[in-house]
Amino acid sequence: MHCALCIDIVAQEKNMIDGVVWVVGDEAILRSDVEQERIRAQYEGQRIQGDPYCVIPEQIAIQKLFIHQAKIDSIEVNDGQVESQVNSQMNFFIRQIGSREKLEEYYRKTYSEIKEEMRQTIADQSLVQQVQHSLVQNIKVTPSDVRKYYSALSEDSIPTIPAQVEVQIITIEPPIPEEVIEATKNRLREYADRVKNGEADFSMLARLYSDDTESAKQGGELGFAGRGTFVPEFANAAFALTEPGSISRVIETEFGFHLIQLIERRDDRVNCRHILLRPKITSDIKIKTLNALDSIAKDIRTEKISFEIAASLMSSDKDTKMNNGIMTNQNTGSSKFEYQDLPPEIAKMVYTMKPGEISEPFAMFSQKLGRDVYAIVKLKNQIPSHKANITDDYQTLKNMCENQIREKTIKEWLKKKIADTYIYISPEWRECDFEFQWIKK
Repeated sequence: MHCALCIDIVAQEKNMIDGVVWVVGDEAILRSDVEQERIRAQYEGQRIQGDPYCVIPEQIAIQKLFIHQAKIDSIEVNDGQVESQVNSQMNFFIRQIGSREKLEEYYRKTYSEIKEEMRQTIADQSLVQQVQHSLVQNIKVTPSDVRKYYSALSEDSIPTIPAQVEVQIITIEPPIPEEVIEATKNRLREYADRVKNGEADFSMLARLYSDDTESAKQGGELGFAGRGTFVPEFANAAFALTEPGSISRVIETEFGFHLIQLIERRDDRVNCRHILLRPKITSDIKIKTLNALDSIAKDIRTEKISFEIAASLMSSDKDTKMNNGIMTNQNTGSSKFEYQDLPPEIAKMVYTMKPGEISEPFAMFSQKLGRDVYAIVKLKNQIPSHKANITDDYQTLKNMCENQIREKTIKEWLKKKIADTYIYISPEWRECDFEFQWIKK
């Protein structure tokens, strides 16, 4: 954090006279709410189009309209999902600013206070998203709608589609020998004994040895979270602990093996530390797996077997093996990827390949497994950059058409909601060029 920025923020807050600037229904928007949001946007590098003292209060007012509707519709947030997002965001902030202490210094609040405010912000965002989803969930566009949308676009409005590729993959997840698994579990049992005997501190062991690198920076601490935040095996073990400082047995999850220590429990939330160890693949297994993939690739190149059949028989990737090995872009639902949307190891491979070519075997990190897996890929198709057309880019144009209709639907809803809601804007805030008609004539 730069001291000049700290002084600027402190000076602004000292000179700021708080007060109600807007009222939306029975909800007040304070000058301090606007200022805090402006500072947050400044810190996160968000650009605000227009005067922030006009744009921000309107954004807050719109959010309050959605939250009010959520109360009417009895919409609730998923506490587990909120807690997971809070922890992720807090870890991001700490990485950006350097440490928990610097974060507290920057906001001039305790870690718990910052986290509680963020929890409310994320909960509100969840309510807004759920209300918006309820408004647009039944919107369906037909091929005729997409064609009309495309025909109405001016030449300048037709998007340029970046170069895209379609990729097929065969993945092998090599088995880990039982002796390696048992050695990993024994290491965790040794850590537990050292803590119980007073020979070591759990948080220090987490910092030194945990494979969960983000929580390791906090001594393994995960922060207060509900049961739904964790995978079932972890949640069952964490919530079975009753005494602060008590340690679980070794727990296996899809991420590896864990040791859990309870810090504190509050009703349906716990704060705990954990140490994660992932069994490591031995070098001889790695070589054996790469050789197996090399043989598969050679058989495909010599047409002894097709890539599609090889994927269905030999691939460990459940998402692609029954789909001829074709990868699916989770962002669009199509088989087409821009290079930056592919896993980096795959993008590096296919960038220099020609359609129909099979790659050499390579290692890639699996986020799900938390370890390397091994793969070969085939570049099925390569589409150069071009102006969108209805034949090749139907899914992209359909998404654009749906988004346009959704935006229009939400805007029409907001206009009606504003008309039916009591709105007060302090006189000195009425000269703004707002997007919506808040001041009723």
